[in-house]
Amino acid sequence: MAFREINSMMVEATVVPGQRLFSQRGAMLAYRGDVTFTPNLQGGQGGLMSMIGRRVAGEAAPLMTVEGNGTVLFGHGGHHVHVITLTGDTLYVEADRLLAFEGTLEQGTMFMGSQGGVMGLVRGQVTGQGLFTTTLRGHGSVAVMAHGGVFELPITPQRPVHVDPQAYVAHHGDVRNRLSTALGWRELVGRGSGEGFQLELSGSGTVYVQASEEKL
Repeated sequence: MAFREINSMMVEATVVPGQRLFSQRGAMLAYRGDVTFTPNLQGGQGGLMSMIGRRVAGEAAPLMTVEGNGTVLFGHGGHHVHVITLTGDTLYVEADRLLAFEGTLEQGTMFMGSQGGVMGLVRGQVTGQGLFTTTLRGHGSVAVMAHGGVFELPITPQRPVHVDPQAYVAHHGDVRNRLSTALGWRELVGRGSGEGFQLELSGSGTVYVQASEEKL
């Protein structure tokens, strides 16, 4: 794994010759060794068409390509950082949540309506995340950002998980999601802002929830 958590708000990445990392621009805090940072124009491992799709969707964060031989410390805005390891499946995460990820992962974009139909579109509007989400697929590690830390909740066929849409960070696995109405749920549970919605995730996988309803 390329990333090691130094504390709750900082990770150290190991950079080796012949392999690359991608990070948000401005996320580098310090580095040791012979490491270069260049603006990424190819949209990650997904190539030019993947980048164009994300630009059209408004689902792209400026990236830096990190290469060389050394170690780099990453952090951004004092946000909490959580490392997720993928072993061949796909992570669904918002672009502004990405701190850094390994170049072995293929980056793409998914239309929110393809998971949950019309309610998938509504979910994008409720969460403020828009109509598209970023996908990272393959083998490698990802460092994501959140407010107040991240908690991992397993999703099983017998036990779906319901999440406050504002607290949702990411998910991976064979997971289906839909936005359901829950009148009074926000008023009865937590400190919601009044929306009568909750995000239901079912199947087999993991959802990552932040300990806050604040956006980045």
